[in-house]
Order: sequence, then C-alpha cells, then structure tokens
Amino acid sequence: MLSIKVIPKSSKNSIECADGVYRVHVNAPPVDEKANKSLIAFLAKVLDVPKSSVTIAHGQKARNKNVKITGLDAEAVKLRIENFARRKAQRKYNE
Repeated sequence: MLSIKVIPKSSKNSIECADGVYRVHVNAPPVDEKANKSLIAFLAKVLDVPKSSVTIAHGQKARNKNVKITGLDAEAVKLRIENFARRKAQRKYNE
C-alpha cells in the first residue's frame, strides 16, 4: 500500500518522495474523477504494470490516498519509482 498525496492541475506529471509519503503531481483537474484516472495511468507507467493493477483503496475524493499495487512488493515499488526519477533527472541533465 502506498501513501500518496495528489497535487492536481500541475504543469506536468511527476513523482517525488518525502518522509515516506509520495507526492504525485498530475496535470488533470480534480473534476469527474479525472485526477484519479490520471494518477492511476501515471503510476502504471512509472511502475511498468497494467492500469488494472493500480487501485485507490482509500481517499477516492481526497488528496491523500492509499493506493494498492497488485503484483509488486513494497521494495519493488520503491525501486521502480527511484529508477523512474533517476531516468527523468538524467534526461533533464542531458537537454
């Protein structure tokens, strides 16, 4: 289970970790489940899992959410997020 704070209406999708809580910036507004759908799609991309493996267990209508990832343990999730962040930073550095 991941503890996530969602920041909707951001300029770009991104993820960072602070004090054990992941902050996920999504560019979708918090209207008609758009931010939740964007969160699920973004996490599926970051973690390289199907969207059906990502579910919001708690906090459907709140910014603070608990997200369940099926098929990965906590260590694998952490590693994949770190690798994603590293690749993003390297791309930014090379530009």
